[in-house]
Amino acid sequence: MRSRYAAYATGRLDHVFRTWHPRTRPDDVRPVAGLTWTGLDVEAVEDGGPGDETGVVVFTASYRTAAGPGAQHERSRFARRAGRWLYLDGELEG
Repeated sequence: MRSRYAAYATGRLDHVFRTWHPRTRPDDVRPVAGLTWTGLDVEAVEDGGPGDETGVVVFTASYRTAAGPGAQHERSRFARRAGRWLYLDGELEG
């Protein structure tokens, strides 16, 4: 989760694409013009340990746009594939 946030924040969208499960990822990942990510708060983690095949991360990611600051609160699902954790999907909360 943290590596995906860092990749979004630094514009390394190739990493975001590679860590997205092929079954659910879009054809292309593009930056959002004028959006700057400013912080990440991981609030909860369910499963996702060494013996698990799935996991959930609940987080709030802060951002800034020309309209002002904002936050994205999400519950993300991950799955292990070939030993690597991949983002499946997420539900926006709040």
